[in-house]
Amino acid sequence: MTSVYDNERLAASYAFDRPPVHQQILKSARLRGPVGRALDIGCGAGVSTAALVPSAGQVIGLEPVPAMLAHRRSVAPSARFAVGTAEALPFASGSFDLVAAAGSLDYADLPSALAEVARVLTPDGTFLLYDYSKGRCSPTADALATWFTSFEQRFPSPAGRRPPAVPGLPLAGAGLRLLDRVDVEVSVPMTFDGYLRYVLGEVNVASAIARGADSAEEAGDWCRRTLAEVFAPGELTVVFRGYLATLARADPCDVSEGVWG
Repeated sequence: MTSVYDNERLAASYAFDRPPVHQQILKSARLRGPVGRALDIGCGAGVSTAALVPSAGQVIGLEPVPAMLAHRRSVAPSARFAVGTAEALPFASGSFDLVAAAGSLDYADLPSALAEVARVLTPDGTFLLYDYSKGRCSPTADALATWFTSFEQRFPSPAGRRPPAVPGLPLAGAGLRLLDRVDVEVSVPMTFDGYLRYVLGEVNVASAIARGADSAEEAGDWCRRTLAEVFAPGELTVVFRGYLATLARADPCDVSEGVWG
């Protein structure tokens, strides 16, 4: 079955219309400074990969759906990219000093994916597991939360996502250990047009269009019309809440292959 992420429109939206949340969350990481090599698992359009660039000399983004990488050179021009899954990372053991996964393990077989993360980490490597909520609320506009509820009723989230609970992760079997977990909150000023582009790029909308429940024009018209009153006062501060977990494991070092330029 075709993935909802195998979608040119969604790839462009993820590349250019997502708010700058990844960078802010990664600032909460207690890293010792730039490392040699970093891997971003399930990198999507490459926005999360770009956020890792200041943390490593070489950054590689891994994505299971090739279509999502259409704009990789614009989004993260200094990074490299490969196609592959979290359960079978196409890299040799001990390849990376830093591995990150931003919500991508929601779709993975956790025991297999975590074991693969442990395998590709260097002995003193760091694994950053993080995620954040949709921008559904604002401290300056209660109406946004009400609107987002109606948005999710019209455009339900597709099935298949299973967000992992960090305290319940099968770490022992993978050989990983949890060092730290912090809650994070990122506030982003957004205009009406910026927020409209963001929500129209949510996977909820892409799924509705793919199954024929709405056309792109119908979805855009509904969101534009119903959001107008919410943004009537002007720019709003939109809050994204999430977490950042820091994990580690010692493994032998080696070199990886199979990377795109």
